Amino acid sequence: MTGKITLHELEGLSGEARAALFRRAEGDLAPFVERVKPIIDAVQREGDEALARFAREFDNAPVSPDAIAATEADFEQAFRDVDADMIRVLDFCIDNVRRFHQAQMPEEMWVREMHPGVLAGEKVVPIESVACYVPRGKGSFPSVVMMTAVPAVVAGVPQPVIITPPGPDGKIDAATLVAARLAGVEKVYKCGGAQGVAAVAHGTETVPRCMKIVGPGSPWVVAAKQVLAYRIDPGIPAGPSEAIILADDTANGRVAALDLLIESEHGPDSSAYLVTCSRRVAEEALAAIPGYWRQMGAQRVEFSATVLGGERGGIVLCPDMDQAIDFVNEYAPEHLQVHAQSPFDYLGRLTNAGEILLGEHTPVCIGNFTLGPNAVLPTNAAARTRSPLGVHDYLKTISIGHVTRKGYDLLAPQAHAFALYEGFDAHANAVSETREKAFSGDS
Repeated sequence: MTGKITLHELEGLSGEARAALFRRAEGDLAPFVERVKPIIDAVQREGDEALARFAREFDNAPVSPDAIAATEADFEQAFRDVDADMIRVLDFCIDNVRRFHQAQMPEEMWVREMHPGVLAGEKVVPIESVACYVPRGKGSFPSVVMMTAVPAVVAGVPQPVIITPPGPDGKIDAATLVAARLAGVEKVYKCGGAQGVAAVAHGTETVPRCMKIVGPGSPWVVAAKQVLAYRIDPGIPAGPSEAIILADDTANGRVAALDLLIESEHGPDSSAYLVTCSRRVAEEALAAIPGYWRQMGAQRVEFSATVLGGERGGIVLCPDMDQAIDFVNEYAPEHLQVHAQSPFDYLGRLTNAGEILLGEHTPVCIGNFTLGPNAVLPTNAAARTRSPLGVHDYLKTISIGHVTRKGYDLLAPQAHAFALYEGFDAHANAVSETREKAFSGDS
């Protein structure tokens, strides 16, 4: 493979060309929004019949309306089909993810005395039902099962479910079913794409309506979440994969190139940049990539070459490390890996990323599969304001308050003043002499 890899010299770029480096595939969802609306409407009207029809139409999968849900026989067959060594890998990785998210759990309830007689606090409760979306279009992803299902179980969600597209055989991916059971989720349904989002937003004869949906997906999935946000909490935006490899002049360009390819192979809609201040690193990476491509399958090479030679990938050569860091923070990537002899030196200056992986021995695939922190991360620059998926996405807090008579005497005059200022008569009356008369029975 001798595909062209784009080298962007940041200093010489026009403002328009620089801005183009920050565009993602999910940046303009308008065409997808219009195309998902009839799919959503059909699922709302026809339920399982529509899910089966769209499985045949979009996934080329022979699915009947009475076979949307995974059965116990499907789970048992999956454990026979998946290699025992892979089951052990799944078990190991799921345990790491579980440990991390158990450590993330907040206090179940806290109450503090704000003033004498004034108590305030929070109680934490799980969301009643959450759907975990597991994509399949460009492969099968049991890793997404563990990243979405494990925190749901740790958080105590009463009804966690998984939705995923069926394969050409009309079945759910075997490793997905194994990972679901190891994670502690028993409800898995054959419905992907916009139709899957619609199914959990509205509910069908088989698929339960859910309060929230989490997990990465194509622009079709992201658009459906956007359209249905009035009906189901769409969770963090998690679209096509994106990564930046940040390398200073101490980095090994060949190793940086190896890590650059990780997210570039996800699909042609991915984004992947090597951002460096070192021309040597850039040239070493350019020289190494064709050799790495020769060690990959044809489809993954095609995806990678499309990304690295297109508008959303390649190598960005910056005049200095300050500008390289500024570029990263402005881009706010889903995945960020720092290649440097002293990567922790940069940690304090890196403010916008879904995750920061430090050092040449922490490639994105370690984060995706085995490290423990969640690999479902905000995309499309949402890392400027959003966090990785975690137990907090499956929990909600409820405020608690209790005021004694002593505390009331302190707070009521302040509340009365506020109510008068904002023009709320009932608010003011509730903390006035009218309240005292109500307690005593006077009208």
